[in-house]
Amino acid sequence: MSRIIAQVVVAGATVLFRAATQAWHQALQNAHKTGVASEAAQKATQAASKITSSMSLQEAQLILGVEQAAPWGDVVKRFKHLFDVNEKHGSFYLQSKVYRAKERLEQEYEAEGRKTPDETDASAQAQQQQQPPQQQ
Repeated sequence: MSRIIAQVVVAGATVLFRAATQAWHQALQNAHKTGVASEAAQKATQAASKITSSMSLQEAQLILGVEQAAPWGDVVKRFKHLFDVNEKHGSFYLQSKVYRAKERLEQEYEAEGRKTPDETDASAQAQQQQQPPQQQ
């Protein structure tokens, strides 16, 4: 008698498991068709972008010790100094804060249309390559 009960329980559990897996697969297919999966991916991307851009402009300026209208050269100079000091004698946390502050300011300068020296140097080199050498 106990063998029959065990077989019924195992058979019932097997049927239940198969039904649950089929329902799961059907739910995934429906989600894919309706775009729920793409919405979840978009939300994950938005959350990741919020994490990287969570530093405010004022915080970045305070960390690097620069004014709002500071030229890009000053920003790079402060960054290099603070980054090197924290590399030798500071903490990785402070070093990463300095790096993120520079990234945030760089993002702001690009959004405002102010060119960074790297972009200026690259455009000047491109113009020099396009011009033929001057003969004397």
